[in-house]
Amino acid sequence: MNKASHVSRVGRSPSRLNQRRFRAERRFRRLGLLGVVLALASVVFLLGTIFSSGYSAFWRLQFAVDIQFDPALMKITERPTAEELQEVHYLALFRKNLERAYPEVKKRSERRKLAQMFSESAPDVLRELVLADPTLVGETRRVWVLASSSADMIAKGNAPRDIEEKRRVLTDQQLAWLDQWEEEGLARNRFNTRFFTSGPSRSPELAGLAGAIVGSALTLLVTLIISFPVGVAAAVYLEEYAPKNRISEIIEVNINNLAAVPSIIFGLLGLAVLLNFFGLPRGTPLVGGIVLSLMTLPTIIIASRAALKAVPPSIRDGALAMGASPMQTVFHHVLPLAMPGMLTGTIIGLAQALGETAPLLMIGMFAFVADIPSGVVDQASALPVQIYLWAESSERGYVELTAAGIMVILIFLVLMNLLAVFLRKKFERRW
Repeated sequence: MNKASHVSRVGRSPSRLNQRRFRAERRFRRLGLLGVVLALASVVFLLGTIFSSGYSAFWRLQFAVDIQFDPALMKITERPTAEELQEVHYLALFRKNLERAYPEVKKRSERRKLAQMFSESAPDVLRELVLADPTLVGETRRVWVLASSSADMIAKGNAPRDIEEKRRVLTDQQLAWLDQWEEEGLARNRFNTRFFTSGPSRSPELAGLAGAIVGSALTLLVTLIISFPVGVAAAVYLEEYAPKNRISEIIEVNINNLAAVPSIIFGLLGLAVLLNFFGLPRGTPLVGGIVLSLMTLPTIIIASRAALKAVPPSIRDGALAMGASPMQTVFHHVLPLAMPGMLTGTIIGLAQALGETAPLLMIGMFAFVADIPSGVVDQASALPVQIYLWAESSERGYVELTAAGIMVILIFLVLMNLLAVFLRKKFERRW
């Protein structure tokens, strides 16, 4: 009886064990699915938050003003020269036209509030119009002028209007003007081209990313010119020519360790060596590119070595058997087949460098540079640095610009990763 009972328990135990294993597997799969769902939800929430905060920066509010280009107001002759038109006080011309359009606004404080509804770029708009078409002198033209950042935020709903006046960005009178202009069709929203054509500005409505985009492009160009050939050459030497001894093992370990070094360390290295020792110009794409190339080199070397290892040994053996020298074998047969993987690693390394902020801050690429850089030795900013400076600004108008800048840099990162995938799929060979 006991023996039969023992046999029965032994016969049932594997089935129970399998059931416990299956239950554990199902729990593990559910946990894995839950982790994936949470990760996707976090990404969607992050992107949704950025988009909802930044999409409005791509549109700007404009107000229409009837400007009378009266020679008496401009203090010029009826047939002015180009020099006279250039020296006109266009700010005074704009304010006198506002006074003429709104004669009921008589107090000085009210006139100041009326002028504050418009951007500081209004005189520049008038100057560009007159210089482009001098026949405007003596005529009246309706001109669309950018609204101030405060009026723009209220119109977009980015700033509250149903609060007490002293806490609001616009006064009650300014709100009344805004509502009046919207009802009369004197207010409109247009695509914010300045965001992509202008440099940084202390006025949020005039600030743009053109300088930062050009600075990042020049910095990445220097990074590519330095890191790609050096990284590929190092990978080819370590994989094809370096003897397998203790020294080469130490080099390989250090390369892998350098890939995990915090980026600010490279910034400190650039500050101490490139700026203080070699005296290179501070805050330029040249120095930024050198620092980022040092940071990117380990990634390119590791990816290039992996691409070289993926080439079948039969390619090398066949080339050597046909009489090719070792150098011909590497450069004519192995390297072309490994190039897609090398390019993929390079693009991923450049994408990582595009988003780095700390090294560029350490070498001084955070200065206010209003001009767009024209070379690698001109002072410049970069996309992540510009976003950081906007995020640190106390002006509320920079909030949407910060989110819009993040959207732009994310688009560049996605495009660079898609390019890496495309190159790998197009040139990859399977054996």
